[in-house]
Parts: sequence; C-alpha cells; structure tokens
Amino acid sequence: MHASKEQIKMLGRLQKRPDFLNIQNKGRKWVSHGLILQVIPNDLGIIRIGFTVSKKVDTSAVKRNRIKRRLNAVACDILPIYARTSCDYVLVGRKLTATRPYKTLCNDLKWCLNKTGYITKLQD
Repeated sequence: MHASKEQIKMLGRLQKRPDFLNIQNKGRKWVSHGLILQVIPNDLGIIRIGFTVSKKVDTSAVKRNRIKRRLNAVACDILPIYARTSCDYVLVGRKLTATRPYKTLCNDLKWCLNKTGYITKLQD
C-alpha cells in the first residue's frame, strides 16, 4: 500500500495562495470525518498537493503542524497509487485528524477520492 520513493518524488507542492483559492472556488470537494479533500485538474501532467489547517481547528501552531505532517504522510502513501495524475489536491485538516488512527485517515482519503471521482484504482 505504501508508495515507492520514486512515486513520492514525483509529487509537486502547492505553495502559492492563488493556487489554493482557485481550487477552493472552482474545484470539487468532499468532506470526511478525518479530512476534507479539494481537487481540480491541472495542465502540468503531475500531481500537486497542498495542506492547510486553520486556527479554528486548533490555536496551537505545534498541533496544527502535527496535523499537516500527518496529512503529508497519508498523501504520500495514498495519492501516488490511487489518485489521478494531472490534478491538484488540497487536504484540509479537521479536529479529528490529530487523534484518528493512521489507517482510518488513509481510508478517509481513499473514500474522498472515490466520491469526487478522482480515483484511478479500486480500493483494496
């Protein structure tokens, strides 16, 4: 189930605010208990990912960064294998992201991919 190092290296990062706003305004979105997935196709031919956790989730920067690291680990394991290429994905952290088991977070991401229609492989 884990992606190889070569697959992980092929993931790009979203870092600019206009990219996040474009996905938020024009992309598809699905909400699960552990995370929110926002998706939009791109013309680059690669998967790009971004992470965001608002202060509403937790006021502590340490805890928000921990949630982002957990989302990054889930994205690196799931997106290279299950996600459609040429798309931008934004994972938004929720309160339960910090305490939810890792396997459940992985299943949440696969479920969101399936519901948005951006999954390439059927779930195990």
